Amino acid sequence: MSNSNQTIDYGNLMHKAMRGLIYEVLTDIAANGLPGAHHFFVTFDTLHPDVELADWLSDRYPGEMTIVVQHQYENLTVTDQGFGITLSFGDSPEPLYVPYDAIKTFVDPSVEFGLRFETNDDDDDEEGDAPEAPMDVMAEPEDAPKKDADVVSLDQFRK
Repeated sequence: MSNSNQTIDYGNLMHKAMRGLIYEVLTDIAANGLPGAHHFFVTFDTLHPDVELADWLSDRYPGEMTIVVQHQYENLTVTDQGFGITLSFGDSPEPLYVPYDAIKTFVDPSVEFGLRFETNDDDDDEEGDAPEAPMDVMAEPEDAPKKDADVVSLDQFRK
């Protein structure tokens, strides 16, 4: 006899699968480098408790930041919880740590691929609330920043 109050949490299952995809992609990049024209825009929540970044970066990007993983990065380390990377901001190398839970979007514009993690802003998770869209495929932004990226508007990715 099945319990009618239990539901399959597809939203969380999709997020787990999407984080696994990011883990696999970054693990391969850490081992073999970026192939061809591939590069990534990763937007993440700078207020997440496990994010590690310089104070001046968190001051400059309160709430959300987009980084570009392309030519100028070092020390990419990948774990099952998140990734660490050193990026250049101007001439200043800065180490960052981004847990997968903090990622809002992960986009590879070279192949028009993207993931968006929908977040439910209500902290009181009521049962039966399904996320609106756990995953969207996004197209290449028209004015994609090439270097010292500012936050990329999600509207650029909507078809």
